[in-house]
This record gives sequence, structure tokens and C-alpha cells, in this order.
Amino acid sequence: MTVLDNSPGQLALDREVAEASGLALRLDLGDMRDLSRYPDDSFALIIHPIANCFVDSLDALWPGCYRVLRPGGRLLAGFLNPAFFIFDETADRERGELLVRHPLPYSDLQALNAGEIERRIDKGDGLTFSHTLESQIGGQLAAGFLLAGLYEDEWSDEATALNRYMPTSLATLAVKPEPA
Repeated sequence: MTVLDNSPGQLALDREVAEASGLALRLDLGDMRDLSRYPDDSFALIIHPIANCFVDSLDALWPGCYRVLRPGGRLLAGFLNPAFFIFDETADRERGELLVRHPLPYSDLQALNAGEIERRIDKGDGLTFSHTLESQIGGQLAAGFLLAGLYEDEWSDEATALNRYMPTSLATLAVKPEPA
């Protein structure tokens, strides 16, 4: 099992859990958009949790996943519903108020002032980006995947007031087709 993450802190937590559970993990530090370290057809399964919100572009992600999956391999990808990003995060978190504030696709680079961006980077926090359904699902299809499932899920009412009205996250199950 291989874990790829761009956060040394997250990889340290993964190492702790693996050691406590007796799991053998390969822990790789890197960007999900650059899978060049892995050979073609090297994985049977990719579990891609809700992480796309930490990268500004998905252009290289889905083709990279397609390349490293074996024929018949599966990609389970989770992502936040794009509608989640139109609301003011502070109003939602502090008052449970859904105040429409941002156009889509959302980018911290456009929504935050330079001081806040610098503070987040200095603190080691990631910047956040939304992506259209076209880039999320359509990007998988354009890379060559066949969509085998689409799932909606809720987060929690404490995490976001939006959860009371609609599913806040989505997941796809995509398959790399076997050669004809």
C-alpha cells in the first residue's frame, strides 16, 4: 500500500497509525498532480479522498491516475460539492448562516487578502480551491475512465449549515477499461 501526500505532518500521522496497526505502508511525499515516480499500470486501486480542494488545477491529475492504474483498475475519488464553496465560511462556521459570497470556481487566491494568504502559507496550512463538476467528473471521463458509480454523502450539521439542505460531498467510482 502506498500513501502519497504533500504534507509531511499528514505522512507522520499515517506512519503512526500504520505502526500501531502493524500495516506496511510506503509513504511518499509529493504532489498528487505528478505521479511520474510510479510506473505505468502499477496500481489496482486508487483511493483519492477529498483532497482536490488543495490544488488549483486537475488537468494532470486524472490522466496521471489513468496511467498508473492497471487495466481493470478502479479509482474511488471523493470531492466536495462545488456549491459548498459559494458560501462565506466564517458566517457558516460561527453563526450557522449560509451567506452567498463567492463565485465558482472558488480560489483562496482570489477570495483572501495577501496577508491572510501569507499567514496560511507561513503556518503550513493549505490554500483551498473548488473545481467544477466538469473538471471533476468530466476530467475522469476525458482521461479514459468509465464511470461505474456516483455517490452523494453528508458531512455534519456542525461542520456546515449547508448539510441540512443538500449532500456536501460526492464520490465517483471509475474504472480503467480492459484492452479490447
